[in-house]
Amino acid sequence: MARIDVPDGPGGEAAMIWTLRPQLGGMVERMIRGAYQQSILPVDERELARMRIAQINNCVACAGFRAQSVLDAGPNAPAPELYDNVADYASYPGYTPRQRLAIEYAERFATDHASMDGAFFERLRGPFSDEEVLDLTLCVAVFLGLGRSLSVLGVDQSCAIDI
Repeated sequence: MARIDVPDGPGGEAAMIWTLRPQLGGMVERMIRGAYQQSILPVDERELARMRIAQINNCVACAGFRAQSVLDAGPNAPAPELYDNVADYASYPGYTPRQRLAIEYAERFATDHASMDGAFFERLRGPFSDEEVLDLTLCVAVFLGLGRSLSVLGVDQSCAIDI
């Protein structure tokens, strides 16, 4: 149940909360669409980083959510076992080096951003271009910020924007 009064309507609280501030709701929608539809990252890397953020935010709805762009990716979408092992990314042998780094980046961004020093960025910039590092940063920021915003406001039962 939301900690603020959210109007009833289609999509539930997670969709209707933006009607309280429609001037900002459009910005939120653009941020989400940007992360899902304009990212240059392979869908599996972006999605595994998102899943780690969902776990850190303790958002059950986000953990179960699959955007239409992910469903449309077909064989390029992460297999279920990749989702299942995100918390154990450091030891799970099924990840590529880029997937593992994307998950680590998301985790450190969310829990200990000050630990991302020059040595970490040297590791990251081996397999990722500067454009991809920026893309990953912005996607993780969207996932973390919006996920926590909805959680703090008690609007975390569903991810209602159809992307």
